[in-house]
Amino acid sequence: MKAAVIEFPGSNCDRDLEEAFRQAGADVVRVWHKDTRLPEGVDIVGIPGGFSFGDYLRCGAIAARSPVCRSVVDFAHGGGYVLGVCNGFQVLTETGLLPGALMRNANLKFLCKPVELEISTTESVFTRGFAAQARITVPIAHHDGNYTAEADVIARLKGEDRIAFTYADNPNGSSADIAGVLSENRRVLGMMPHPERVVDARLGGTDGLALFQTLVNVLENA
Repeated sequence: MKAAVIEFPGSNCDRDLEEAFRQAGADVVRVWHKDTRLPEGVDIVGIPGGFSFGDYLRCGAIAARSPVCRSVVDFAHGGGYVLGVCNGFQVLTETGLLPGALMRNANLKFLCKPVELEISTTESVFTRGFAAQARITVPIAHHDGNYTAEADVIARLKGEDRIAFTYADNPNGSSADIAGVLSENRRVLGMMPHPERVVDARLGGTDGLALFQTLVNVLENA
């Protein structure tokens, strides 16, 4: 299974995401934001956390208009898998691949701490490695993680079982306690918490490892 991790100026979780994919058994290639196409044979694209382009304009807005993101959008529309974490989630909403927007945290403060998440659906390649309604502990590190969408969008996400993760104790004011959402075809996931930071017990936990292991196993056998 081959994963591509996108790098933007200001990305700071690209290596963490790369190592998480590698630990799960994937081959990983780095892709620079000025590249106009993805490498051949890529099964999934990972868009990492950080502060792409310094978070100017809106978080993820400039990155979403970079040359490589045009290829990522085409890849997703063609049925490819995409994972966006933190700033990557912001990029995915700015490209239109996922609905809603990530606004300033309700308390107007940067948050960096472990939080408890509930697995809201196991009906996706990203979440089927978890037990239904299980709780896992995953760190957050964001200033603009308040997921916001119109009431009809939230209702549609709930009705279509597209809310992947919710916060057990909402830290940032996100609508419906949402921590991660899926695209209509369930092949694109955006989430604010960082599962790639909890894949090694020596670094604080392994609660995020099942996401990457299941993803690699499923795509290898697809």
